[in-house]
Amino acid sequence: MTNAIALTSTLEQIKETIHNKSVELLHLQFVDIEGILKQVTVTAEQLDDVADGKQMFDGSSIKGFSPINKSDLYLQPDLSTFAVLPWTEEEGYAEARFLCSVVNPDGTLFEGDTRNVLRKTVERAADQGYTISVGPELEFFLFKNDEDGYATRVLGDRSGYFEPSPHDLGERVRLEIYRALKKMGFTIEASHTEVAEGQHEINFKYADVLTAADLATTYKWVVKTVAQKFGMHATFMPKPVFGIAGSGMHVNMSFFKGSENAFYDPSDELQLSKEAYHFIAGVLENVSSFAAVTNPLVNSYKRLVPGYEAPCYLAWSASNRSALIRIPAKKGIATRVELRCPDPAANPYLTFAVIASAGLDGIEKGLEAPAPVNEDIFHMSEEQRAFNGIDSLPESLRDAIDALESGDIAYKTLGEHVFREYVSLKKAEWNSYRTAVHAWEMENYQTKF
Repeated sequence: MTNAIALTSTLEQIKETIHNKSVELLHLQFVDIEGILKQVTVTAEQLDDVADGKQMFDGSSIKGFSPINKSDLYLQPDLSTFAVLPWTEEEGYAEARFLCSVVNPDGTLFEGDTRNVLRKTVERAADQGYTISVGPELEFFLFKNDEDGYATRVLGDRSGYFEPSPHDLGERVRLEIYRALKKMGFTIEASHTEVAEGQHEINFKYADVLTAADLATTYKWVVKTVAQKFGMHATFMPKPVFGIAGSGMHVNMSFFKGSENAFYDPSDELQLSKEAYHFIAGVLENVSSFAAVTNPLVNSYKRLVPGYEAPCYLAWSASNRSALIRIPAKKGIATRVELRCPDPAANPYLTFAVIASAGLDGIEKGLEAPAPVNEDIFHMSEEQRAFNGIDSLPESLRDAIDALESGDIAYKTLGEHVFREYVSLKKAEWNSYRTAVHAWEMENYQTKF
């Protein structure tokens, strides 16, 4: 079957669904440089033009996109991402969406679109015979809204880790999220409360890296949309509450060659292949240089502190959750490397791109992974960590930006346009934070001095 025939078949299937579900509106979605979802809405009658990539928009109005003198950009929907939105369905009416790539007027991929950035990393891996598989785990908090629908700082529930809470509103919200995701084509593997009060996680099945980024983007949107219907606000802010665990986006990544997991070697003590060890080495060598991508906020570095299961030390282990990289117990086709520092505020497309790119660097250069660290790193003294050669992640967004600029992995992966715009955005964010007067300062200094 040729691509043209396959595309026609998919488009015909979409038209049939639109007819059967009485879909009237189509939301064409894409993300800005931070991974924030944007959309333009058209009527279902415009589907053919939409599929042909004829929907134009003003790129100068999107953060990190185009200057005003080169503002015309177009949306090319990925037809495989078509989904009817469960919360819009009623008798005789529904809405649907596509995720789109951004293209230039001449039909070439727009270099400022982070979905296109990830595509280039996919192509780089393919040149070496690899496909990339990713399973992200995104945690979130639920907070109550006030009577006007705005988020408060009151947690939505008080459940503990893995606690069944049938009378808790948080449990009801999570169940409705699960139902919506399932109707939109997700394969859900687990749903549970997390370590902190008010914190939740719903795990979905791994996929190829581009699909996984699409799923992560969709997941965040669905979680927020469904929570709002219950008078709750879902946040993927990394550390919304002081003194309890923050939210992570653990990234489980594997490289495949055909149907074989390239990270699996049954003859090795840990059942890891040479490629897996080189991948680990590449990530460890580059992680400080891409932390500003995987942990993009001022707030991100308030999560990356000892004591809350958030790794801040550069080490790996077969099971140790205080290490930055962990190798989950399942092996064979399920062999994977889990990077535990990313947080769910990160742009999934850029996050997966820099991790895969760093791992490819390790494989290309044949980098040797250090010995695993199986002791609890959180409870090591500074001297013990120094003796074991365990360095730390950047401690602030400012440090992470410096590391991003001084390293080469981000520039090589993101390309000149996204790299330049991203650094400028993050520097502005840090400067805004640096010059603001915070509540902590008023509480500690106002009456003392």
